[in-house]
Amino acid sequence: MSLARDVTTVGSATLLSRLFGFFRDMSIAALLGAGPPSDAFFAVLQITNFFRRLLAEGALNAAFVPIWLRIKQDEGASAGHRFFNEVFSATTLTVGALALTGLVLASPVIDMLAPGFGGQRHALASDYLHTAAPYVALAGMVAVGAAVLNGEGRVVAVALGVVSFNAVLLLVLAWIAVSGTRDPSAIGAVLAHGIVLAGLAQLVVTAIGFFRLRPLPMRLRFGLSADTRRFFALAIPGLVAAGIPQLKLIAGAMIASSSQAAVSWLYYANRLYELPLGVVSIAIAAVLVPRIAASVRAETRDGSAAAQSRGFEITMGLALPSAVAFAVLAEPIARGLFERGAFGPRDTAAVAAALAAICAGLPGHTLEKLFGAISFAHEDTRTPMLAALAGLAAAAAGSFALFPDYGHVGVAAAIAVSGWVGATILGIILWRRGWVVLDRAAARRLPRIVAATLAMGLVIFAARKLMASLPLDESSQLIRLAILTALVMLGLGAYLAAIEALGVVRMRELVAAVRERL
Repeated sequence: MSLARDVTTVGSATLLSRLFGFFRDMSIAALLGAGPPSDAFFAVLQITNFFRRLLAEGALNAAFVPIWLRIKQDEGASAGHRFFNEVFSATTLTVGALALTGLVLASPVIDMLAPGFGGQRHALASDYLHTAAPYVALAGMVAVGAAVLNGEGRVVAVALGVVSFNAVLLLVLAWIAVSGTRDPSAIGAVLAHGIVLAGLAQLVVTAIGFFRLRPLPMRLRFGLSADTRRFFALAIPGLVAAGIPQLKLIAGAMIASSSQAAVSWLYYANRLYELPLGVVSIAIAAVLVPRIAASVRAETRDGSAAAQSRGFEITMGLALPSAVAFAVLAEPIARGLFERGAFGPRDTAAVAAALAAICAGLPGHTLEKLFGAISFAHEDTRTPMLAALAGLAAAAAGSFALFPDYGHVGVAAAIAVSGWVGATILGIILWRRGWVVLDRAAARRLPRIVAATLAMGLVIFAARKLMASLPLDESSQLIRLAILTALVMLGLGAYLAAIEALGVVRMRELVAAVRERL
C-alpha cells in the first residue's frame, strides 16, 4: 500500500501538471490552430520538452538514486553531498553549453530537426528556438536537485516543480488573452519567452524543497571522483534510453515536416497520449527505482518482487484502460478539447486518427519504462538504452515506410509499434537474467485488470452509440465538452467499479493511505 500511496501522490501531481498542459494546448490550438506559426512553435516546444522530460522530470534520477543511496550508506552524508556538488557542477556546465548552442546556432538546428521547413516556418522556428534555448540550462539544474529529493523520498516537492512549469505557461496565455494580441507569429514569440519563465519557476520550487532538505552550502566542484565518473557512465546511456520516446516524436516530425500542418497534428495527438504515459513514467521513476534499489542493496528478493509486482499492477492498471478509452473516444476527445477558434473540423479528424493509431502503443511504452526502472535499480543503464534504440529504429523505419501512403497517421502507428518492440526486447533480457520477479498477488490481479478494462471499453462504446442517436447539437462547444465529460466519467466509474468488484484494489484503503501521506 505504501508504494501505491507514493505512486498515487506523485501521479496525482503529475496528472495535475498534465491537465494544466491540456488547458495550455487547448488555448494554443484556439489561438494558432494548425498552420506555419503553430508548426514552428511546436517544433521548438518538442526540443524543450525533450530536455524537460530527459532531465527535469526524473530521467536523471534513475542513474543518480542507486549511487546516492550507496554513498550515503557506506560513506555518510558528507560524502553524498560532495557527490551531489560534483554532479551538479558537471551537469550545469554541459547543459549550459547546449543552451549556448541553441542561442548561436538556432537556424542550423532547425535545418537538422525540421528539414521540411522553409520560408516562414523556418524563420519563425529559428527565432523561437533562439528565445527558448536558455531553458535547457535551467532543466539541467532542476534535474540534479530533483534527483536528490527523489532519493530522499521527498516526491511531493519534485511533483510540485513539474506542476509549476505548466502553471506559468497558463499565466502567460492568460496575459496574451488580456493584452489582445492576435498575430499568431507574435503569440508564438511570447510563448517562447514563457518557456524560459516556466523553467525559472520550476527551478525555484525545486530549490526550495532542496534547501529545506539540505542546508549544507553548494559549491562548484569540477573534479570527478570515481563515483561521479561511474554516475556519468551510467547516466549517459540511461538518459539516451529515457529520451527515446521524445526522439521518436521528433523523428516522426522530421519525416512529416514536408506536409503542411502534420507537425501540429502529431503534436496534439501526442499531448493526449502523454497524459497517462507521463503519469506512469514519472511516478514509477520517482517511486519504484528507490524501492527496488534499496531491495537490491539489501539482497531481499521478496522485497524486490513485491515492489515490481505492485509496479506492474499500477502500470497496467493505468495504461490499459487509457489505451482503450483513447481508441473508443478519439474523435470526441479531439473535438471536445481542441475544436474552436482557428482549430477546425479537418484538424479534429486528423488529430483523432493519429490518436487512435498511437494509443495502441501505450501499454508497450509504459512497460518499457517499468522494465527500464528495474534495470536502472541494478545500475544497468546500457541494456535499456540498446532496447530503446531498437524501438527508435523501428519507429523511424516504420515512419518512412508508412508516411507516403498514410501520412501522419502512419507515423503515429509506427511510434505505437516501436513501444512494443522496445518493451519486448528489454523484458526478455531482464527475465533471462532473473531480474523480473512477480509474486502470486500480481499473477491473480493482472488478468482481472484486463477484464476490468474490457468491461469499461464495452460500457463507453455502448454509451457513445447511445449519445450519437440522441438529438444533441454537437456544434455547440458546451455540448461537446458535456458529452466528452459524461463519457469519460462513465468510463472511469465503470472501471473503478470493475476493479473493486474483481478484488484488484479496495478504494477505501487507498484513499486512507493517501490521506495519511498528506
